[in-house]
Amino acid sequence: MRTIKLFMKKFSRIPLEFDNILPEKLYDKTQKQVEETIIYRGNRKEPLNKYFKVTIDGTTTNPDECTIIMDGNMERVKYIGNLMSCGSIIVNSNVDLHVGAQMSGGYIRVNGNTESYAGREMTGGLLEIKGNTKEFLGSSYAGEWRGMSGGCIIVEGSAGRYAGDCMLNGQIIIKKNCDILVGNHMSGGYIEVDGNITRWPGGSMKKGVIVVGGCVDEVLQGFKKQEKIHNPLINNKYHIGTYTLYTGDNTTRGKGQLWIKNK
Repeated sequence: MRTIKLFMKKFSRIPLEFDNILPEKLYDKTQKQVEETIIYRGNRKEPLNKYFKVTIDGTTTNPDECTIIMDGNMERVKYIGNLMSCGSIIVNSNVDLHVGAQMSGGYIRVNGNTESYAGREMTGGLLEIKGNTKEFLGSSYAGEWRGMSGGCIIVEGSAGRYAGDCMLNGQIIIKKNCDILVGNHMSGGYIEVDGNITRWPGGSMKKGVIVVGGCVDEVLQGFKKQEKIHNPLINNKYHIGTYTLYTGDNTTRGKGQLWIKNK
């Protein structure tokens, strides 16, 4: 096992980009090589140790056995875990944009809040956010039509608008509330919101499943009410209580399922 600890010693108001700070890239590097790893500050290349103190414990020949732990104020650090395929990253701070974007494997835990586009276009792995996240969780990027297609995102707090936008597959679980248009343009996968949704879940939805344990202020007219079921089995899990099933979005001939718990 190898643990690489990064502690921010110098804060930058200009965002730092962490594309190169991945277990698969650093698991076999020397202390000096890790310290000299290039990160971007705006359009400028900088060595990692200009901003971070680096401590390394253990060795490994397997990138899956490498964990990177990040401490300090990471609120202006973006692309953490971008394109990650293995190993683990643990961040003990709030983080900037695109954490876990396009990740295909491994595990990321953020012990704080995240900015927008967390888990963007991810294809595998597990992303855990212990706080809240902003808009476009597990979505496609602006102008694209292919969002999250695999893996799992768990948010212990609340999420902003357009969570799961253009989602193809995978799972998103939000423990608290979510803003408008969760699952917009969704064509597969599973989204569970244990709290409330402001309005319009599943806009232009074609396939997939959305389960809401709280209230929905407004359901789109393209969804048709089907039936009420007590303790339904959805996604291999029994949901305790009585849920109403809606199907749609009929404006796009969709066959998605929207389950809303009765109060």
